Amino acid sequence: MNHPTRRTPTRTAPRRLCWMLLAALAIGPSLALAAPPQDLPAWDGLSEAQREQLIAPVRERWNAEPEHRQRLLERAQRWQQMTPEERRHAHRGIRRWQHMSPEQRTEARALYHRMRGLDDAGRKALKAEWRAMTPEQRKAWVTAHPAPERDGGE
Repeated sequence: MNHPTRRTPTRTAPRRLCWMLLAALAIGPSLALAAPPQDLPAWDGLSEAQREQLIAPVRERWNAEPEHRQRLLERAQRWQQMTPEERRHAHRGIRRWQHMSPEQRTEARALYHRMRGLDDAGRKALKAEWRAMTPEQRKAWVTAHPAPERDGGE
């Protein structure tokens, strides 16, 4: 026999579900209301609002940095010429770069600058030499072979 003030399981389940949904909304509205993954349409199938959402960051950067417009345009043209595999490779590089410390970026710039002028055998030799160096030796190498100063932007 149920106690009159006790809730029955059938009455508490909807309340519990309601509280769980409210908690999920408090934690992260996008998590609670996220639609299941779906196939997104081609560009022509996007709404004007979706297109605007994709284009807005580029427009803002274009307008905010007129001195970099030529570089932005060149990068866009290069991107269009890449194969899908080259684009995946570029994305991996971008992710790696974003997770590097400032010291690692300085090393990467110096190595890249030095390797640009080498043939395949020279690059292979420099890579082997770099892997054999201690952190102190690498720091000294970067100091002795700095990359040229950049004109701005990462």
